[in-house]
Amino acid sequence: MEANTRGTGRLPAAFLTPGSSSFLDFLAEHKPELLPGHGGLPAGTVVEAPHGTTIVAAVFDGGVVIAGDRRATMGNVIAQRDIEKVFPADEYSAVGIAGTAGLAVEMVRLFQLELEHYEKIEGTTLSLEGKANRLTTMIRGNLGMAMQGLAVVPMFAGYDLDRGRGRIFNYDVTGGRSEERGFAATGSGSVFARGSLKKLYREDLTAEQAATLVVQALYDAADDDSATGGPDLARKIYPIVSLITEDGFRRLTEAEVAEIAVAITDERLARPNGPQAPLI
Repeated sequence: MEANTRGTGRLPAAFLTPGSSSFLDFLAEHKPELLPGHGGLPAGTVVEAPHGTTIVAAVFDGGVVIAGDRRATMGNVIAQRDIEKVFPADEYSAVGIAGTAGLAVEMVRLFQLELEHYEKIEGTTLSLEGKANRLTTMIRGNLGMAMQGLAVVPMFAGYDLDRGRGRIFNYDVTGGRSEERGFAATGSGSVFARGSLKKLYREDLTAEQAATLVVQALYDAADDDSATGGPDLARKIYPIVSLITEDGFRRLTEAEVAEIAVAITDERLARPNGPQAPLI
């Protein structure tokens, strides 16, 4: 006879049986309603929800930097001025979110659990390529919601311990993944941020220069895209900037980012269009 565990405080046997190292697979089998995008919305439903906007990243000599602005919009209204869009996925990787903010944050938290679960079950960390593949599966699971206007389009960046360098991965709403070379941008201001990165990026950047580069790119995106927020000196709201190297993930302090943002803003008083690349 099967033991009845109701009211005893004990977990059912299925929860204690070793199985897949994927937390997503475990959740899909036992609690599918907890997965992002499960069930979708009734046909014709229109939802107004806060959206995150621009994320940028750049590889430098020794790692990768990923940054995001702080504005969330809902239609033509600023829904939040200080939202956080860049999160550590684990010790050597990070995710920047663009798209529907609530679903994106939920997806990031589940992704963090997925990586932690794998490490506990397997006794080792997943490769950076493997992490990127796991995120693909999660984005594809949200496709139904994306088709109803609630898309989540993250950017994934990390330090590849096997290759000894930083790497950047971009995604589309179907989970399609592409590795970017040198730099990348996603979100509503990405076309302007990418143009800025394209003109200013160099392969021999230091960590400090790379941090300045991504803040410059976010400034340029905010200059042309109303959904992207630039550094707000009056409210002391600055972009989230994080570095990932062989020493692991490190988010720059507010004071460090403020110093970069103030220097850029002061320079823009003299040259509103920012630094210029040589013609040849």
